[in-house]
Amino acid sequence: MIGIEHYLVVSSIMFVLGVLGIFLNRKNIIVILMAIELILLAVNLNLVAFSAYLNDLTGQVFAMFVLTVAAAEAAIGLAILVIYFRNRGTIAVDDVNRMKG
Repeated sequence: MIGIEHYLVVSSIMFVLGVLGIFLNRKNIIVILMAIELILLAVNLNLVAFSAYLNDLTGQVFAMFVLTVAAAEAAIGLAILVIYFRNRGTIAVDDVNRMKG
């Protein structure tokens, strides 16, 4: 039988992989956006697991809101990335500091 501990272990592994993806990869912005999505999915897994464990739908409702925010974040992030690529010709994270002022 799969218990809540299994879901927590999978969720914590996903969260750690997302955090490592952000901190270890400073070159590619697409990988950073995917790592943020992985962190949000880990949070969703926790919300749904605890919601099912406690027989309460509140966690599942919050998971739907988090998925909505994640979809909006991905769409806006990719739109900003396309505009930045059109202006600069590159999507290197190191060059983003030129956007100041």
